[in-house]
Amino acid sequence: MKYSALGLAGFCSFVGLSVNAVPVPAQYQPPSADIALGHEIFKELIEIDTTHAHGSSNAAKAIQRRLLQAGFKAEDVLFLAPADHPDKGNLLVRLRGKAKTKPALFIAHLDVVDAKREDWSVDPFKLTEQDGYFYGRGTIDVKDGVAALVETLLRLKREAYVPEQDLLFAFTADEEAGGTSNGPAWLLANHRDLIDARIVLNFDDGGGDLTGDQRRDFEIGTSEKIYATFRIEATAPGGHGSLPGPDNPIYRIGDGLARLEAYKFPLMMTETTRASFAKRAQLEGGPDKDDMLAVAAVPPDLAAADRLSKDVVNNAELRTICVATLISGGHAENALPQRASAIIQCRLMPNDSIGNVQKQLVAVLNDPKISLTVDVAPIVSPESPLTAGVVGKVTAVYSSLWPGVPLLPTMAWGFSDARQFRNAGIPTYGVSGVWEDWTENRAHGRDERVSITAFNESLEYSYRLVKEFGKPD
Repeated sequence: MKYSALGLAGFCSFVGLSVNAVPVPAQYQPPSADIALGHEIFKELIEIDTTHAHGSSNAAKAIQRRLLQAGFKAEDVLFLAPADHPDKGNLLVRLRGKAKTKPALFIAHLDVVDAKREDWSVDPFKLTEQDGYFYGRGTIDVKDGVAALVETLLRLKREAYVPEQDLLFAFTADEEAGGTSNGPAWLLANHRDLIDARIVLNFDDGGGDLTGDQRRDFEIGTSEKIYATFRIEATAPGGHGSLPGPDNPIYRIGDGLARLEAYKFPLMMTETTRASFAKRAQLEGGPDKDDMLAVAAVPPDLAAADRLSKDVVNNAELRTICVATLISGGHAENALPQRASAIIQCRLMPNDSIGNVQKQLVAVLNDPKISLTVDVAPIVSPESPLTAGVVGKVTAVYSSLWPGVPLLPTMAWGFSDARQFRNAGIPTYGVSGVWEDWTENRAHGRDERVSITAFNESLEYSYRLVKEFGKPD
């Protein structure tokens, strides 16, 4: 299948699956020996502390040991770490195929955010099985995906499987906050020849959405918002607090932020968000159905967008958003402030630009005495096109396990390592095989968990997906 862009109409017809929710009973799971091995790998990974302070090298080396013991050649299982950050290790694994083509690359990060034992009902760095779930830091973000891919590699090795074309796997460092040596960025900059791929499949995005006991939809992530922060600042001579004048930096900053709070960035649609709203209109129905169809049209209906924007989730999908997250000012209780500043965090649509947002912020703040500077520049993350090749392969796999579930293209509001590869010009797609209740938000939070059934099913999904992308395009 050629990797040509489908567009909205093409996507909707290509994935013309049922839009009705599908009951949740477990579908095909792998052999019991593979489930047991998957659980063993998962337990080992969860119980290796890979927070920022400890790094990812121990986890990468644990995976390397397993693969070497299973018979992988040393030159195909490479541990790579920056010389100045030896604890920030990455593991590259190559499954050699019959044709020496540029490979498909599967990625999942090894690091996790911190977790305090006193905040959790269980030990976050022990895999706890309870009430049908696995609990532990990283169970959903994203050591479940790492474990599924490692188990798949071992299963394929045992079966003596040889793909039609090379496949590459990267288990990487420092995706989460606080990272000092992001694995994909470092590998692309220093070992591009080892990690270069025609396409990237990201296990840190996408996956199945549950509503109660119903399978709602299966997501394929094609894009994510771009992260950037700005600093605004105002200064004044100050003076004694008993003699306030008209030039107070705290008031100036406050007035500017009030104008920002009231401002909505212009509607900005992408191929993904058009397809997503069109599909959601069929899935969700209700009073928003017509408005969702109207914003998916070309040109989009601005009045419909305004109505949908009253919901914060819809608003995040329709436009760039900027919000004040930190503020400081003054230097003494009894003195007029000489300085006040604030941090504005922005999440840009994939087709927006830092320059365009900066111009709008200057206009909205509307005060020449407020300076505006870029505090954290964005990593550009262009949208990856919906293509017949990618959609066809992902659809073939997930529908073989969960038939009748509709495919939903999505733009992530946050970001992942996908941005590193998209910025490098490699199309990247979120293809997790884990099902979650779409209202649950435990990643990075207390008592992070994944359903045991969902984890078991993801082992089979991963196995089938890897074999599918081992076939010719």
